[in-house]
Amino acid sequence: MNRPKGNSFRTLDVPQNPHDMVKPAELIEVQGASSLSLSDRRLFNILLRNAFGPDLASEAKEFQIPLSDLRGTHDNNDRLIGSIEALMKTVVYIRKPDGSTDRAQLLGDNNLTDPNRPRGVLTYTFPARLAAALADSTVYARLELEILHAFTSKYALALYEAVARRVRLSHMTMEVFELDAFRELLGVEEGKLGVFGNLNRKAIAPALVEVNALAPFGVVAQPRRTGRRVTHVCISWWDKDVNARKEAYQELKRPKVGRRARLNGTAEDVAPSADLFEH
Repeated sequence: MNRPKGNSFRTLDVPQNPHDMVKPAELIEVQGASSLSLSDRRLFNILLRNAFGPDLASEAKEFQIPLSDLRGTHDNNDRLIGSIEALMKTVVYIRKPDGSTDRAQLLGDNNLTDPNRPRGVLTYTFPARLAAALADSTVYARLELEILHAFTSKYALALYEAVARRVRLSHMTMEVFELDAFRELLGVEEGKLGVFGNLNRKAIAPALVEVNALAPFGVVAQPRRTGRRVTHVCISWWDKDVNARKEAYQELKRPKVGRRARLNGTAEDVAPSADLFEH
């Protein structure tokens, strides 16, 4: 399987812009994170962006962020505490640049225990093993914050991140994944959507619709069979032209309410018909 090549500089030295975040590739396609919800993944991105920089590779470094930046419109910390605990309990397998693999929790110690504390800051750390895995990262994705916030499914968020780390590469426009690896990439939990037809209808097709509607690039996914069974998925991507980028920007500015209905008419254009994949 082809993999994006590294750069001559460290990911943690890449500057972030006000409207985007830089995410190390090691944290985009990890194994073991499929149980995380959309809210969990969004929170992790916020915490990662807030801590991003050379200090992220420092063992036991504490970071702080206002609770008001994390709670959104909720009037207590219940949902926030749930997501923090989910990140603390999630152990992932991280592939390092040298080909080795580390196991690490996604989030370390923090000070959020009171569901009713309305103000103040969250103080948090990343586990030492996770910090060490990021120290030598040279591959990353630049993710637009407005797009990350606009997704309504974790499958779309995961697909967007995966393609964003590849779309800048001139030597790659497609990649073939084993089916189990593609399920992991999307964040499909083990034991769910086992039949490919269901996987396509519930995860792949909706993710393609949202990514193609909102991202500055396009993507398609095509099944590959061994005999009658789908065993691989090939994804291809491209940069959108100016008009298509304008359409994506306009959709971003429209309310989320009604977005699914607006985009449903494009589903057949970006995803193969589900009845082809019942095996």
